Amino acid sequence: VQLQAFGGGLVQAGGSQRLSCAASGRAFGSASYTIGWFRQAPGKGREFVAAIRPSSNTTYHGDSIKGRFTISRDNAKTTVYLQMNSLKPEDTAVYYCAAGAVRFVNREREYDYWGQGTLVTVSS
Repeated sequence: VQLQAFGGGLVQAGGSQRLSCAASGRAFGSASYTIGWFRQAPGKGREFVAAIRPSSNTTYHGDSIKGRFTISRDNAKTTVYLQMNSLKPEDTAVYYCAAGAVRFVNREREYDYWGQGTLVTVSS
């Protein structure tokens, strides 16, 4: 399984950005795999952002981004998106997508596969 996250860049506070996570292999085709987004700000640990269970289309969003970010997937189940609205400078981080047969979607250690990350910088 290989994951690739892209779509990062520089955006002004209050703006929007959409990240994409494309996968090859079994990740998106397996009903047992959850796809998650995590982020890591400079000097901080990795933080759960959002996740989706393709089998049920159930979504989960972290408290710090709830109401501003939305995770979704395309109908072909090949790409997962993270729509980020009302961005704040504190959203600046490297965003990673991950996949795995997870029980607790916010626990990074449960994810088996990780993409390389894409940097989002929000200017004030």
